[in-house]
Amino acid sequence: MTIQSISGKANTTAVSTKPVNTGKAKSESSKTTNNSKDNVDFTAVAKEITKAFGSSKNTNAINNERVQAVKDALAEGSYPINAEKIAQKMIQIEKEQFNNSR
Repeated sequence: MTIQSISGKANTTAVSTKPVNTGKAKSESSKTTNNSKDNVDFTAVAKEITKAFGSSKNTNAINNERVQAVKDALAEGSYPINAEKIAQKMIQIEKEQFNNSR
């Protein structure tokens, strides 16, 4: 198996899928696994992410008042449309997609 490392050099460490015989009896290894406990520690960043997800569940993702205001303005013909700004954004998106596909 070849794993590309961060440094760009290939790591060609062989990984065996067969269990390794350590010479210990099964009863000894089962004793150690029964006595050990699994622990999970969350970092401060993970706690903040969890908190953010919790608070986002309580807020509406769509501002219905704003949506209705835009619909009304479009229907009345009073919504300002800047064609040049839209064209610039479209060109920017195309350039980003081109650069990302290379």
